[in-house]
Amino acid sequence: MLLITNLNKTYPNGTQALNNVNLEIGKGMFGLLGPNGAGKSTLMRTIATLQLADSGSIEFNDIDVFEEPEEIRKVLGYLPQDFGVYPKVSAEMMLDHIAKIKGIQSKTDRKAYVADLLNKVNLYKFRKRNLGDYSGGMRQRFGIAQALIGNPKLIIVDEPTAGLDPLERNRFHNLLSELGEDSVVILSTHIVDDVINLCTNMAVFNEGQVMVQGHPQELSNSLNGKVFRKQIAKEELEHYENEYKVLSNYLRGGTFYVNVAADTNPGVGFEKVNNNLEDFYFYSINQTQTV
Repeated sequence: MLLITNLNKTYPNGTQALNNVNLEIGKGMFGLLGPNGAGKSTLMRTIATLQLADSGSIEFNDIDVFEEPEEIRKVLGYLPQDFGVYPKVSAEMMLDHIAKIKGIQSKTDRKAYVADLLNKVNLYKFRKRNLGDYSGGMRQRFGIAQALIGNPKLIIVDEPTAGLDPLERNRFHNLLSELGEDSVVILSTHIVDDVINLCTNMAVFNEGQVMVQGHPQELSNSLNGKVFRKQIAKEELEHYENEYKVLSNYLRGGTFYVNVAADTNPGVGFEKVNNNLEDFYFYSINQTQTV
């Protein structure tokens, strides 16, 4: 169990990146869903002991993260949003080096361990290729492999599917889905489908705050019967944003639509639609922006 209590962080420029954050995260896949700039990466780096908070606490099982950073690092696997690689080093060589640092001293044991990791992330046949020649999806899978060294009990992956094509994203989803069976896995993302496909628990995060935490389907269901759609002209959007609680605007087949939240049908031209987690996400974000 990861327990985050009253966590706050304000940067020297005055930006409050974390605002009284409270979360309880158990074993399995947990989605932290929020827009870019919401403070998700600050929270991930703080959990990973890469920076300190101004106040609050983080505990993982019996470990006080701030008081015992070396202890949490022993059980932590971390894939940051942006990570560098040595372009002229092969994946096999790099993982062997990291495994040795992590305490696997036997060369024979390391070879077998690295081979197993590379098979797990579907990179074994590319093990001799230099990391600088990897595609974006291959680099992400390598990143997961290095994060898994040492069988961590707490795994953090920050925006892991951003920029991946649909095929690579599906492969990555399949890989991530296996990790939550024995560990606490935090998936930080702005992509709603990542949470829908992978997570049994989630929180919406915006402007440094936890807006809501719960099961994705239950949160989505809270808007049942309250989402309506209307076809409008693009130039009418500002009017509708002033008059209604607009969740989103989008094109379908070249036609422009708005989705709005309301307790009853807002009027002529609106039709009730089956809502989903994306509607709830936008609803939660709008709640923050209107406070």
